[in-house]
Amino acid sequence: MEQGQRPGRRTLLGAAAALGAGAVALGAGTGTAAAAPQGPSAGHGRGHGGPGSYKDLPKPTVIGHRGGSGSRPEHTLGSYQFALDNGADVIEQDVVPTKDGHLVCRHENDITGTTDVAKRPEFASRKTTKSVDGESHTGWFTEDFTLAELRTLRATERIPGTRQHNTVYDGRWQVPTFEEVLKWADEQGRKRGRTVWLHVETKHPTYFRKAGLGLEERLAKLLRRYGRAGRNSFTFLQSFEPSSLQRLNRLGVDCPKVLLLDDLPTRPWDFTEAKDPRTVADLITPEGLKWVSGFAQGIGPWLNLIIPRDKNDKLTRETTLVRDAHAAGLLLHPYTMRNENSFLPADFRRGTDPNAYGDAFGAFKRYFATGIDGIFSDNPDTAALARADFVKK
Repeated sequence: MEQGQRPGRRTLLGAAAALGAGAVALGAGTGTAAAAPQGPSAGHGRGHGGPGSYKDLPKPTVIGHRGGSGSRPEHTLGSYQFALDNGADVIEQDVVPTKDGHLVCRHENDITGTTDVAKRPEFASRKTTKSVDGESHTGWFTEDFTLAELRTLRATERIPGTRQHNTVYDGRWQVPTFEEVLKWADEQGRKRGRTVWLHVETKHPTYFRKAGLGLEERLAKLLRRYGRAGRNSFTFLQSFEPSSLQRLNRLGVDCPKVLLLDDLPTRPWDFTEAKDPRTVADLITPEGLKWVSGFAQGIGPWLNLIIPRDKNDKLTRETTLVRDAHAAGLLLHPYTMRNENSFLPADFRRGTDPNAYGDAFGAFKRYFATGIDGIFSDNPDTAALARADFVKK
């Protein structure tokens, strides 16, 4: 992958594709109480924050990126279950709203590539072009569907050219509501005798607030309903927009918060809207990190901010970001490790097939050695094995 074509979290894998993607309705009733917190598995934790404290998670923490999206279509109950069953310490959800204000789990509000909506003639007229955070997108969008309509769709693999093996699951699962995931996490927690950790991202919060579909209030309501709004409630909250995390703080949601950071010259979209000139490069200076620590407990940087790549896509020397963030009291959950050659640094690619797995274990080892506190991975099973290898040494 050429430098600048990031295997990031806001948009997924156009470059990689070129190289090669029973209903439970949201109810108004009170949710099932969470299992008694007993903390995550012991063994590699640092610090002692008590049950539900992120300080007691295994280190480096394995975060299932959109679940186990390297093995199941992303943001489905199948993907979340795979991640939980195969080594993830924390399971990630991205939330976007429906037309009638329910939160559902999709990486983007554009559902063209992650559902069968393009094959559904009854929704052909919903196809449209929108500007989302300054980028033009043509397709179908969650905010143009009621929850009942959206639940008639089936989830599909986003990058079938790269992950053809995942297409066998196309149509197997629906788009889950966030409340459905909370219920699933409660059920899994009771079965396992330990609460399931979640890592929840507000997607395009400024865009949705301008559309009259503010995310934070809806998210806060659900988190309170399911006992996940407190400081030690086994839940991280994350966003690329500082104002979204700040708003959640003002709403009294005390979960640990993680500010996501894209490439150096980019600006959070809320900064663009507010005409704040600061870029990511400003936010990762010691002064910028001190500012972030005023409303968040961590950062989620793009991996290239920790170890940049050169013009040949090989890793260079690591930056001071890990040291500087820790000095500011912030943990680091960088994104995203994937096993396929097309996403790995050139140092760890094997063979000529961009869709084949490279030396993911070698790449994990290099990133873990920087001192990061965790990592988002599409392949939590690989990440967990790599972590086990790393802590042995």
